[in-house]
Amino acid sequence: MWLLPLLLFADTVTVLNVQVAPAETLAVSVAGRGDPVVLLPGVFGSAYGFRLVGQLITADGFQVIVIEPLGIGGSARPRHADYSLTSQAARVAAVLDTLDVEHAIVIAHSLGASIAYRLAVQRPDLVTGIISLDGGPAEEASTPGFRRMMRFSPLLRLFGGERLVRGQVYRNLVESSGDASWVTEEVVEGYTSDAARDFGATLDAYKGMAEAQEPWALASRLSEINCPVLLLLGTAPHNGAVPPEEIALLRDSLPVFAVDSVPGVGHFVFEEQPSAVLEAMARLRGDRTMACSDAPNEELCLEQPCS
Repeated sequence: MWLLPLLLFADTVTVLNVQVAPAETLAVSVAGRGDPVVLLPGVFGSAYGFRLVGQLITADGFQVIVIEPLGIGGSARPRHADYSLTSQAARVAAVLDTLDVEHAIVIAHSLGASIAYRLAVQRPDLVTGIISLDGGPAEEASTPGFRRMMRFSPLLRLFGGERLVRGQVYRNLVESSGDASWVTEEVVEGYTSDAARDFGATLDAYKGMAEAQEPWALASRLSEINCPVLLLLGTAPHNGAVPPEEIALLRDSLPVFAVDSVPGVGHFVFEEQPSAVLEAMARLRGDRTMACSDAPNEELCLEQPCS
């Protein structure tokens, strides 16, 4: 289901299922030519969500690589896998190694940003910069609300959970948006089709995410991320917003950090205002002063490559 939307943003797209461990296969799409840009969706996202921004990025002369983490989108959903964010970052690294990709800009949405931060800690050779789309330094793969939802998973299996989840996804997309006119029946179908294909396996993967334990705290290692990080936030009140304390943690810990806001949009910046993501890429790559303007240690910042 996710191949057709990806065809919209390039003349050709290579669709891969990359095995990173026994029973662990990640859905990956590669489109366009040029410097690599890696796109990581959040827990309830998929490659479909990047159909608009992907078109803009490839048209601007970059290669787009969409990697759907384990349990997300078209990737495998093994029941007993390690769904920690640290392991997810290691799987992303394995995919990039397989593709012989390094020094990529990583654009990550929501919880995907925490995977991107961990990737930059574990494999700095793979990441030249991070654009976080409304994603903070989460320390676990699920929110308290997510874990509460998982307590009802047996009922979801029993009473037609697919229909109920589609309704919940619709409400979540609307409540997370500044202007929800983009949330159509087609969009809801795009966001839920992969998860609905094997709803039982999806619930098993979500349970694994809810129970996952991280081997180390991200907060204690953010200072190791020397590439520039740009946090892109929508200004409209919305579900899923990055808490102020997480923004403060990023500002205090990262050597090279800045925040940009996009007026009137919500959690899905790339859906409501995809051109803002392209502008963020230009800032990250081309304006050293702006990329470093909010760094807590300007001398350290100026020693780092900002492109």
